[in-house]
Amino acid sequence: MKLMKLLSTLLVTLLLSACGDSSSQLRPLKSDATILAFGDSLTEGYSVNKDDSYPAQLAKLTNRNIINAGISGEVSEIGLSRLPGLLAKHEPELVIICHGGNDILRKQSMAEMQSNLTKMITLAKNAGADVILMAVPNFGLFLSSHETYIKIADETGVVFMEDLIPDILSDKSLKSDTVHPNKLGYQLMADTIYDVLKSKGAL
Repeated sequence: MKLMKLLSTLLVTLLLSACGDSSSQLRPLKSDATILAFGDSLTEGYSVNKDDSYPAQLAKLTNRNIINAGISGEVSEIGLSRLPGLLAKHEPELVIICHGGNDILRKQSMAEMQSNLTKMITLAKNAGADVILMAVPNFGLFLSSHETYIKIADETGVVFMEDLIPDILSDKSLKSDTVHPNKLGYQLMADTIYDVLKSKGAL
């Protein structure tokens, strides 16, 4: 058990060191702040209990209200249409966007996905929220973040977590299938996002 904890800590450190735009910062989150975790199955917590999803585990770490707004199988076009209502309802101070994986898997237009995700970021910013963007990998033998996310991050200047999901899905011990983390993988997602929130000034 101690060895697993040590390995998890080392992996979190490695992921954090490879993560994000070093110049972007986040505003401090109020003690009663709401965080909107927005995405598809990676956010919903496919393959694990609801309490083991990354938003649920992150809520325990941050002591903040985190809304799990992930829907398995959703493509970015539908996500874009869903986001305005969630922003109006929950008024989040921070939105964590992890979307587009189903666009990639279904080989949909990457130009349209880029447009949809960029619009999501704009909507969140216009609603007064900071944004973290999480990259999804090109699914194949060698996993690396899809170049579309890098373009979006460069254009929008949001805090960018480029390597977290690709690195987790590259480790058989951290995933339940080829495209989803297992309980430990989701825990590492939560741990790493928590460290990013601290390093970027949100906590």
